[in-house]
Amino acid sequence: MGSSRFPGKPLASLHGRPMIEHVYRRTMRCQELAEVYVATCDEEIRAAVEAFGGKAVMTADTHERASDRVAEAARAMSADIVVMVQGDEPMIEPRMISAALSPFMAERDIECVNLAKRIESEAEFLNRDTIKVVIDNDGFAMYMSREPIPTPDKLPFPRIAAYKQVCVIPFTHGCLQKFAALPPTALEITESIDMLRLMQHGIRVRMVETDIASQSVDRPADLELVARLMAAAP
Repeated sequence: MGSSRFPGKPLASLHGRPMIEHVYRRTMRCQELAEVYVATCDEEIRAAVEAFGGKAVMTADTHERASDRVAEAARAMSADIVVMVQGDEPMIEPRMISAALSPFMAERDIECVNLAKRIESEAEFLNRDTIKVVIDNDGFAMYMSREPIPTPDKLPFPRIAAYKQVCVIPFTHGCLQKFAALPPTALEITESIDMLRLMQHGIRVRMVETDIASQSVDRPADLELVARLMAAAP
């Protein structure tokens, strides 16, 4: 509720429902998931979630990172894999979660996965609300930043292979608890990006590309855009 860019964001009305309800119900449609919970420190959010029939887990109000909050919520759970879906992703689709989970079934030693989407407009590339990611040849994140990376100084934007992080993030239960136990890093704090804590401590983040267009809600104008996109969707 205390979002600096959009106070009260999770309960903002979107087509007659609080935004967090859209995220919850869409996430629930993913058949790979056994349970879905909203992790929150706000009583208003807990009450709203329970009012629409959802489940909420209360956490401390001191967390700076969403991953720390989810780690606390999941600490006593017996799940092998915990998927963090940011509460400001109301256009989430179940197959995005399925895609993010796929490396755990096919590859060894995967601890954390993020979705990535090709950035299609220069405006989004330059927007500091968009978390950009550079990916190595093996499909792992090299770095994430709110700055436009890779640099557009040498090539025009249409020739740059630029990707953004989509906040659908599965962790092994052990990796999530390891994240919470690790000290925050200078890069994580500077960029305000959770994944940099893992990366700076030497834990690789596997990236999976998705072609599904989504729109997170960082500011009130984004909510208006999402409302239009949802209304126009088939």
